[in-house]
Amino acid sequence: MKTEKNILTAFILNLSFSIFELIGGIFTNSISIISDAVHDFGDALSIGISLVLEKISKKKPNETYTYGYVRYSVLGALITTIVLTLGSIFVIIGGIDRILNPETINYDGMIIFAIFGVIINFLAAYFTREGDSLNQKAVNLHMLEDVLGWVVVLIGSILMKFTDISLIDSIMSIGIALFILINAFKNMKSILDLFLEKTPKNISVEEIKKHLLEIKGIIDVHHVHIWSIDGYNNYSTMHVVTDEKNIKELKNKIREEMNEHGICHTTIEIEDKDDICDEKECEIKVNNEIGHHHHHH
Repeated sequence: MKTEKNILTAFILNLSFSIFELIGGIFTNSISIISDAVHDFGDALSIGISLVLEKISKKKPNETYTYGYVRYSVLGALITTIVLTLGSIFVIIGGIDRILNPETINYDGMIIFAIFGVIINFLAAYFTREGDSLNQKAVNLHMLEDVLGWVVVLIGSILMKFTDISLIDSIMSIGIALFILINAFKNMKSILDLFLEKTPKNISVEEIKKHLLEIKGIIDVHHVHIWSIDGYNNYSTMHVVTDEKNIKELKNKIREEMNEHGICHTTIEIEDKDDICDEKECEIKVNNEIGHHHHHH
């Protein structure tokens, strides 16, 4: 619940602020403030989406969504990433245009806006710092970035007041946009990793196999699959060959071991050593079939 209230606060703050900022950017004729408004609007949008999806993602599993709705929050992160990418490209074009056709800027207005910007965003970051879903972390990161963005604008606007080099404004706006882009690409990568069912970064299948084989009674472990639903909840399935009679205790040991590796949900298929699994690994299966044909002749 706390997470949701935090995100809602952040949403309202960001949305109202990006509107206020857009007006400020037009009033002071500063493209870096406008670019920050795009950044803030992107954040507000993403927070709005993540708020709705966070609510959905809390729903319990059912027949259609057997894993529950957790992946919806990943979807939220995906939409946000796309929006921010488009926004920053738009800003970069604007910044380049401004370098080619310079305009006068109201530096004092910029300084005042930037001071406001730093304070408001700092408060927003402070209020949304707790929570542990991917969404919440993303939201908090946005907030901190906003603070940094404004600190940059503040320093830049003070510099411009004393040097009167209006180019600084365009350079800042392009800098902010590139910063958004780089982060968007990083996010995109981790989102794709989830959709492609890659083994989570901090987990090694080799190592897990090694540990499992050390458990008394386990002869072989194969078909180990490990994946993550949302970057936090990890699942695994495996086939275990054993001659152990007390299967229940064995399974508990395996689950304990998997929990230590950060895997919260493990499905175990038990086989005894005579029971040769017909899919040890897939290549072998193909060869077996060829083998069978020979028997028929």
